[in-house]
Amino acid sequence: MTGLLALNILHFARLLRRAGLPVGPADMLAAAQAATHVDIGNRGQVRTALRTTMIHRHEHEDLFNQAFAQFWQDPEAVRANAAIEFLAAGRTPPPEKAPPGARRLAEAMAKPREKQEPQEPRKDEIDMVMTVSDSERLQKMDFEAMGAEEIAHAKAEIRRLSLPLDLRTTRRRRPDPGGPHVDLRATIRASLRQGGEILSIEKSRRVEKPPPLVVICDISGSMGRYAQILLHFLHAVANDRDRVAIFLFGTRLTNITRQLRHRDPEVAFQMVAHAVPDWSGGTRIGEALGLFNRHWSRRVLGQGAVVLLVTDGLDRDGAAGLAENMDRLHKSCARLIWLNPLLRWDGFAPKSQGIRAMLPHVDDFRPVHNLDSLRALIATLSTAPRAGAMDKWRLAS
Repeated sequence: MTGLLALNILHFARLLRRAGLPVGPADMLAAAQAATHVDIGNRGQVRTALRTTMIHRHEHEDLFNQAFAQFWQDPEAVRANAAIEFLAAGRTPPPEKAPPGARRLAEAMAKPREKQEPQEPRKDEIDMVMTVSDSERLQKMDFEAMGAEEIAHAKAEIRRLSLPLDLRTTRRRRPDPGGPHVDLRATIRASLRQGGEILSIEKSRRVEKPPPLVVICDISGSMGRYAQILLHFLHAVANDRDRVAIFLFGTRLTNITRQLRHRDPEVAFQMVAHAVPDWSGGTRIGEALGLFNRHWSRRVLGQGAVVLLVTDGLDRDGAAGLAENMDRLHKSCARLIWLNPLLRWDGFAPKSQGIRAMLPHVDDFRPVHNLDSLRALIATLSTAPRAGAMDKWRLAS
């Protein structure tokens, strides 16, 4: 390989990192090695070689293809993605919608701004009326509207969130000298060491544990951006508390609990990408919930389990079997909370068949589209369900 090609691959890897893709030095070296085994004059072979070595998650492929077309100057793709050039130049984009990831790619390709020496503003020029800090703006910004830098800050904020550990009393008991219950069996066992003389009364108390938490998250095309951000939240939850089970579904159901247990988030997400074959595809909510009810509910639901169902309720099968499976899921857990990003719209109404079939069987219906909504979810889980919280939606459906 020539030094110029290796240098271009290095710059291309840096572009991907600035766009938010996890491309490390090992990936860059693997890409440089792979480029020696393909025909450099064949654009398709080069793109396949670089994508295979640099991309490890299905949801990153679209952004990689856009970056490849821009960096290596594919005329057809450049014309198709002309909106990116408008964004990078700071001009108003054309009417047609920019492809997913265009904003992050435009920010990554734009020239870095020169740092200016900070100047102390005069006191008479400071006007704090109707101003909002960057932190407050980030809390309310929709995940779908975030750029690369904002997503990075949001992920850092999400890693600091933790669900409340609301302990619940179980049937199991543990020895405790100050416990309220007399443990007759332990008392007799201790007396055998004293020749049968009972010299002390052993006591115990019931074990308290947080209830099991089960998350069933939609990863279809309409939920792609939200699912990517929520995976960081779910990774933090899976590593912060015990008895957590996490499932992803699109056209099939996949258990990713074991993958998210890995402490390193990038390694965990890479394992998830290999385990989930139907990312950003269609949605079969009823079929996925049916599989969960048949194969997983008895294993993970019990002892007051709380279920978080994350989906927009748009089912490609027209809500076939959805009401029956939602009813069974609701009866199998202590609390079923539905998180729907469509609730971010003030004019939202339950009009689709899937949403109307699901609403009668949930205990709480909440939005999940920004950091504020995640904090509100944490507050909801730390309190008892409110009576009549779903009356408005059930009447509307």
